[in-house]
Amino acid sequence: MFNRNRFLRKVAAIASISLVTGCSLFSDDDSDSAGPIVVGTTSAPSTLDPAGAWDGSWELYRNIFQTLLAYPNGSTTPQPDAAESCSFTDSTSRTYRCKLRAGMKFADGDALNAEAVQHSIDRIRTINAPGGPAGLLGSLDRVETSGDREVVFHLNQSDATFPFVLATPAMSIVDPDDYPANSLRKDDKVYGSGPYELKSYEEGKQAVLTKNGNYDGFADRKNDEVTIRYFQDSSTMVKALRDKQVDVTYRGLAADDIIALQKHNDTDLELVDGAGTDISYLVFNPKDSWAKQPAVRKAVAQIVDRGAIAHKVYKDTVDPLYSMVPKGLTGHSTGFFDDFGNPSVAKARSILSDAGITQRVPLTFWYTTDRYGSETGLMFQELKRQLEGSGLFTITLKSRPWKDYVVGYQKGQYPVFGRGWFPDFPDADNFIAPFVGEHNALGTPYPSKEITGQLLPHSRAESDRAQTVKDMEQAQQIIVQDARLLPLWQGRQYVAASDDISGGEQALDPSTIMMMWMLHRKTSW
Repeated sequence: MFNRNRFLRKVAAIASISLVTGCSLFSDDDSDSAGPIVVGTTSAPSTLDPAGAWDGSWELYRNIFQTLLAYPNGSTTPQPDAAESCSFTDSTSRTYRCKLRAGMKFADGDALNAEAVQHSIDRIRTINAPGGPAGLLGSLDRVETSGDREVVFHLNQSDATFPFVLATPAMSIVDPDDYPANSLRKDDKVYGSGPYELKSYEEGKQAVLTKNGNYDGFADRKNDEVTIRYFQDSSTMVKALRDKQVDVTYRGLAADDIIALQKHNDTDLELVDGAGTDISYLVFNPKDSWAKQPAVRKAVAQIVDRGAIAHKVYKDTVDPLYSMVPKGLTGHSTGFFDDFGNPSVAKARSILSDAGITQRVPLTFWYTTDRYGSETGLMFQELKRQLEGSGLFTITLKSRPWKDYVVGYQKGQYPVFGRGWFPDFPDADNFIAPFVGEHNALGTPYPSKEITGQLLPHSRAESDRAQTVKDMEQAQQIIVQDARLLPLWQGRQYVAASDDISGGEQALDPSTIMMMWMLHRKTSW
């Protein structure tokens, strides 16, 4: 899923071989004698109930819940986890059957059986929570069980991506005794069957994970306990890393902190710089009187200078992006550059004047203050500078913390707003399907019959994903022509760690979720 290979940029005087291979060169005996491994991130969960989140909450879910399929270390295709086996049983990719491992249990000892799997999937659709993952199950008709160990998924259309969907943390298996069929669970307790139990949780502060004694899956746990600390900003997180209060940092490292880590001779810190597939983009709300006009959206697309954003704001720690599908995935294109070329005020003015718009266009841009890194506010200041500098727009900036921000965009309150996307699974489909249709991940309906009714169904009938390029490129071109979504940049993945920690890079699955069980300490030299 990476867009290109990159080398490790060494911060420590010690070579980073162990982080690259995921295997320590040193003895791992008594690796937890120094206490739990502490991981810092700026991406806190929005809810502890998997039926309610289609966001970075999945980072926690992956470690405390199980899914039927997941990604063992080194795999880029889903493999059985809670399941013993899974496969399509017909030639049209419309019937998918899974057999559970025998004797599966949740952390509290309750049986994990076929009924629990059906309950977990059905409640996602029944609850249909705003911002929840029900949109991932658009191809699912119904779920059936056969005995305690067999689950059959009947699809309403061919969908070769369905195994990828089942591997997302959204499809986490929950205990029917603890999770209502018709509503989200509201407390801070979790009962899953994953590698860890959630020992304690303080919203916005930390999650303490301890080894689950009932776990039965592919994870080979390298540690007994992990504490995840949630930070509001990168600088505080990096200070905690330098002060030995945190062992590993992931998600949310600011550009200035990355540059400082690359340049500074920290003899006890290492930085892994790898390519990634997370993206940042703008969403235009058709309910707004200005944002609904194609000429306005296209004029914005004609002015925005992605290169300036990547260089001035992010210090070249991200790359300009001209497609919703990032580089490195089959089906990537450069449609926005092909159609709009380099930023041009003259072309933007012509687009507006041809539509009869001669006044400065007033737009309000919204962004979240605590989700996508410390540079987010600076990026929106740069967007404001570029657009107002053209003489064609008047931009008002507004912001909210993530939990309030989500509610606002789900209610359609924002004319233009910023979003980031970490892939559910490494396929071009996942950078198109979640954003289109009447019910999408943005809370902003984007009807496109050609994409949802023709291109996506046609591509999903193809089990060889390399054969979907034409459909994916055509879908992206429709998005370019509509200019309802405007890609800005593609990120890289940075993991900073104390030099006594191994497994950092190998801990990332293909959707760049951290598998905490891969982290461990080097204990002897």
